[in-house]
Amino acid sequence: MLFPTTQWSLLAEVGRSGGPRAEAAMNELCRRYWQPVFRFLCQRGYSESEAEDLTQDFMFQMLESAAWRRVDPSRGRFRSFLLGSLVRFLHDERARRVALKRGGGTTSVSLDAGVDSEDVPGPHLTEEVIRKFDRVWAVTLLGAAVERVRVQYAESGRAHLFTRLKPFLPSGELTPSYEEAAVALSLNLATLKTEVFRLRQAVRAALRTEVAQTVAAPHEIDAELSWMRRILMDRGSELPESEGASDAGRPPQPGSVASRPQSE
Repeated sequence: MLFPTTQWSLLAEVGRSGGPRAEAAMNELCRRYWQPVFRFLCQRGYSESEAEDLTQDFMFQMLESAAWRRVDPSRGRFRSFLLGSLVRFLHDERARRVALKRGGGTTSVSLDAGVDSEDVPGPHLTEEVIRKFDRVWAVTLLGAAVERVRVQYAESGRAHLFTRLKPFLPSGELTPSYEEAAVALSLNLATLKTEVFRLRQAVRAALRTEVAQTVAAPHEIDAELSWMRRILMDRGSELPESEGASDAGRPPQPGSVASRPQSE
C-alpha cells in the first residue's frame, strides 16, 4: 500500500528554528492535516462537535509532543506516523473517559510510541482503518483542489459558470446532460463541452498543486496522483461541498492551535 508523505521541508523548518517561524510552520501543518483528521473522526461515528474537539485536542498534543521531531523521511512516512498517533490518541481518549466515569484519574496520550516503524502499529490500526484514512485524505485533497478552482472562477466573475459546470466533475453522482447545461448557460453544445474540458483541466492542475504540497520531492507528484486515482476509483469521489458549507470541521485560525492552553 502506498502512503503519501508530508512536506518534509516544513517539518525541517520546525525542527531547526524556534519562536514565531516554528509556530507558523506548525500551524501550517495543522491546517493541512485538520480536514483529514476531522473527517476520519466523523466517519468513525463521532458527532461534528465531538470530532472538532478531538481534532483540536489531537493537534495540540502533536504540537506538545516531541515525537514528530524524530520522524525521519528515510525510515518511514510521516502520514503513517500521523495515522498511528491518531489511532493511539483515540485509544487513550476512550481509556481516559472510562477512567473518569469510574472516578479514576486521567491517562496520558502516548504519541511517542512507534515513531520508527513504517506502518506505526497501533492498538486498532487495521487494514480497514488505514483504507478509510487513505480515502478521507484523497477526498480532502480533491475537495481542496475543487475549492481552489471555485475561487479562481469567482475572482474572474464566472461563479455562475462554475456552479453549472461542477456537476460534470467526477463525483459519483448522476451527471446532467450537456444539452440541459448548454441551454441553462445560453451556450451552444460545442462551447459547453469546451468549458467542461477547461474546468476539468483546471481541477487537474489545482490537484497537482495540492499534491505538491504534501510530498517530499517533485518527482513524487505523479506517483501520488496515481495513488489518489486508485483510491478514488473504489467509488464516487464524494466531493465536499465548496459553497455554502457550514463552519463545522474547518481548521482554526492561525495561532489558535499552537496557543491553546493545556486542558485539565
